[in-house]
Amino acid sequence: MYEPGHLRTFLSVAQTLSFTQAARRLGLRQSTVSQHVRRLEEATGRQLFTRDTHSVELTEDGEAMLGFARRILDVHEQAAQFFTGTRLRGRLRFGASEDFVLTRLPEILERFRHEHPEVDLELTVELSGTLHEQLAAGRLDLVLAKRRPEDPGGELVWRDELAWIGAPGLRLDPHRPVPLIVYPPPGITRALALRALEREGRPWRVACTSGSLNGLLAAARAGLGVMVHARGLIPPGLVRMPEQAGLPEPGSVDFVVVHGRRRPSARGAADALAAAILAGGDRLHRGGPG
Repeated sequence: MYEPGHLRTFLSVAQTLSFTQAARRLGLRQSTVSQHVRRLEEATGRQLFTRDTHSVELTEDGEAMLGFARRILDVHEQAAQFFTGTRLRGRLRFGASEDFVLTRLPEILERFRHEHPEVDLELTVELSGTLHEQLAAGRLDLVLAKRRPEDPGGELVWRDELAWIGAPGLRLDPHRPVPLIVYPPPGITRALALRALEREGRPWRVACTSGSLNGLLAAARAGLGVMVHARGLIPPGLVRMPEQAGLPEPGSVDFVVVHGRRRPSARGAADALAAAILAGGDRLHRGGPG
């Protein structure tokens, strides 16, 4: 028997690749998180993570356990809902950043609607910065977006390194300004890209601005310039720029779930959708729908 609590802990560690972050997300001590993982490894008879003082990585068996853990917890949740007879209702205003347009977020939302048919889900797709502003203004109940550098709030779904990407074969002239493909303000990756270049004293120019991810990708695939993007979400037809391009490291980014002002009518639905995103977070950056 695999204990559901141990499986939830395993998923949190797998998504954050950090025992500390998983403990913070679950409200547990780090020693308890380690204990849950150890007991699950004892139950399976397999090592699920390789870990040292600096990093945590899934093993091959750990990758296999991801799918099993999700399915076990899904069935567990369905059984609990069936026998408790509780049904969520109300209007839920959910915002997701452009980053998730090409991922498996639609699968998570489809399952949520199937399990909670009486929840009226309203989806807003926008820039992360804009979604945070709408959340603060009370126009959204729940947001899945990049964390703003100055804002420590939100529950971590996963952390990803950023990378400069462009069309295959694109070459940058080191004597000319870097041609940038960016979201308009208040785009978070835009701010991080400009900060990295200015820190290195590297001149730049905006080659394309678009509020649409598809617009940015079209410009990048046409070879108009380079853009900063999460490494785990690099779209087809684009590649990481080689070190020879001399571009500065843009850093990392946290993808978080953030609750807005707690409207009583939306509280239960917001909590349920947040839990579904946190439980299925690895689907969002381990390969999109194609």
